[in-house]
Amino acid sequence: MRIYMSLLFIAVSYISVAQQKITGTITNAQNKPLNGVEVFIEELQKGTSTNENGNYELTNLPNNTFHIAFNYLGYETQIKTITLKEAPIELNIVLQEAVFHMDEVIISTPFNRLQSENVMKVDKVTVQQLKNKGAATLIDGVNLIPGVSQVSTGTGIGKPVIRGLRGNRVLVYSQGIRLENQQFGDEHGLGVDDSSIESVEVIKGPASLLYGSDALGGVLYLNPVKFADDNTFNLYANQSYFSNTQGIGTSIGVKQSYNSWKFLANGAFNQHSDYKTPSDGNVTNSRYNEQIFNAAIGFNNKLISSTARFSFNHSNVGIPEEIGAQNSNTTPLLPYQDLTTKMVSLNTIFYLNNSKISTVFGYTTNDRKEFEEHEHEEDEHEDEDEHEDEFADPSLNLELNTFSYDAKWHLPKIGNFQSIVGVQGMHQTNTNYGEEILIPNATINDIGFLVTSTYDFKNNSSLQGGIRFDIRDLNTEEHLVQHDDEIHTFEALNNDYQNFSASLGYKTLLFKNITSRFNAATGFKAPNLAELTSNGVHHGSNRFEIGNPDLNSERNIQFDVALEYDSKHFELYANGFYNYIDDYIFINPTGEIEDGYDVYQYTQENAELYGGEFGFHLHPHPLDWLHLQSSFETVVGKQRNGDYLPLIPANKLVNTVRTEFNIKNWLNNGFATVTLESNFDQNNVSGFETASKGYNLLNIGAGATFVVSKVDLNLSLNLNNALDKTYVSHLSRLKSDGIPNIGRNFIASLKFKI
Repeated sequence: MRIYMSLLFIAVSYISVAQQKITGTITNAQNKPLNGVEVFIEELQKGTSTNENGNYELTNLPNNTFHIAFNYLGYETQIKTITLKEAPIELNIVLQEAVFHMDEVIISTPFNRLQSENVMKVDKVTVQQLKNKGAATLIDGVNLIPGVSQVSTGTGIGKPVIRGLRGNRVLVYSQGIRLENQQFGDEHGLGVDDSSIESVEVIKGPASLLYGSDALGGVLYLNPVKFADDNTFNLYANQSYFSNTQGIGTSIGVKQSYNSWKFLANGAFNQHSDYKTPSDGNVTNSRYNEQIFNAAIGFNNKLISSTARFSFNHSNVGIPEEIGAQNSNTTPLLPYQDLTTKMVSLNTIFYLNNSKISTVFGYTTNDRKEFEEHEHEEDEHEDEDEHEDEFADPSLNLELNTFSYDAKWHLPKIGNFQSIVGVQGMHQTNTNYGEEILIPNATINDIGFLVTSTYDFKNNSSLQGGIRFDIRDLNTEEHLVQHDDEIHTFEALNNDYQNFSASLGYKTLLFKNITSRFNAATGFKAPNLAELTSNGVHHGSNRFEIGNPDLNSERNIQFDVALEYDSKHFELYANGFYNYIDDYIFINPTGEIEDGYDVYQYTQENAELYGGEFGFHLHPHPLDWLHLQSSFETVVGKQRNGDYLPLIPANKLVNTVRTEFNIKNWLNNGFATVTLESNFDQNNVSGFETASKGYNLLNIGAGATFVVSKVDLNLSLNLNNALDKTYVSHLSRLKSDGIPNIGRNFIASLKFKI
């Protein structure tokens, strides 16, 4: 990393300032110039805005092909694909009146195409859109995307579930690198705050071709916050209040961009007390707090575009077990987790004559500590305000260090044919420092080689496919652990896993306005350390876990069909999938007791999952202010023997009525929304699960952006679970204790930007 950084900045110092540029004027249909149109190149993280005459200018651009997005309130977003050579380009744009549908540039797929051009169906949504829908946290927001759910433990812990698959099967990418933080555990959160995220992309289905192991079920791709427009300075801050948890969320950030150099930094603090149920009071120790800091520096000219980012996330999260003491304290009680994640990444694109080379290098360190009550402690008579010694040694202390790399050569385009070859991998070490050992010290090395290609036909159809080969080498140390006066042994492992993965997809226009996508893809997931080597009490999940060193890699094949009908005022979609998995790994109770806890052991069985997402969006004319939306999602998961898989989300129907409005020049982006979320009964449960009853949740929201003396004030108000309905989500880890989910929650958020 140090050598790479040195070479990069030495090279930068010898590069002359380039004058390659794009200029133009943006007007409306009446030929009137538009002031303040956002002009942005996603691939370069570079943008500007039009002046009062509608003029814009982007300089220091490479000789290559990229997408330019033109976005303006009240008008339809336009995205142009531009190929720069030696001469500057003048690109004038006429924006039309807005409709509800806007195209997006997709970053998580290899060719960075528009969604309308992409062979794979990818859902993309901005963080601001999720907040406007009432999302209290990032994972709550992701849960609003059809086909995506979450396994939760109260309000502070949530993990994504994509079409019934979770844990290591869903890979999370942040800053362009893998988010490695012992993510296989259901009992801790993402470790990423929405203050550092601009938008979220979700790939549903196997993405091992693009990302290797752990992308068998899908990918959650988090796009970081954008830099400021060229030659501008931004100061922004956000303050949120959450009535149910008496919580606060505060963030502040600055951005400064020049023609070539860009800088940003932001910090955030979140604090919540125990959440309140509609009928039983507060859930003791569901409180949590976190501190976040992010910084980035970028440089670009006609030869290179490079961005270095750093993120820090520290949180203390209580592990709830009961509805006990009632108060508004925010300091977690025992048991609780102390989690710290630091990420450094360097993303660079080198522009050649007719191609480009993209590289991503990253380093992540994750420090995970769990503190628990010891048998000799008698705190039932103590006031919980007298928190146990927070400096006591943790019972579980894991340090995970990961160096990751990714290099791709985007080969010269030959006619309508384009290819990418690349190599990806990581070096990872896991080290124990606590008195208890759940998983042993270990070293993991991954390397994967891939080639993927796309061909565009003249009839607006595209064919895309590829193949990949991966090798994972996993080595662990032998450990001796005592349980119930007996010595248990962690046998040392030296395992190799080798896997091929492939994908093939076809996009075409079946009929007028009907786009179809057909995809078949294989994926894999090598068994993780917990599945292979667990041998102890996991207090986060309240059970004694035993691994299985003989586990094989999971391998799957998924068939996916997506149909979309688009017109100016109506959108209809139907996505169906069938997913067959060889050697699906899951945990089952053995009926035994160890150290006072139920014993669970990892096992394997072939499995299948199938289902889909269906919905529509109506924007009736001439009622341009009205939007009617509906979505339905379903998934069924079974073992080969006919038994159901555990933790499969219930069917869900969401109906939304939304109005949008603007008032002259002082109120923009005004909206009011009412949503009814209907979760159905879930009776398709595994042998150790209980069925769940259905429930309906009513959510109400409103908001707008106010322009005051050239300062944008964004206000959003949301009332979630407005009727204070008592319910228990099927994917709640507190369901077995009969603890309901959160009750009525009023969320107020105010953000200003200068």
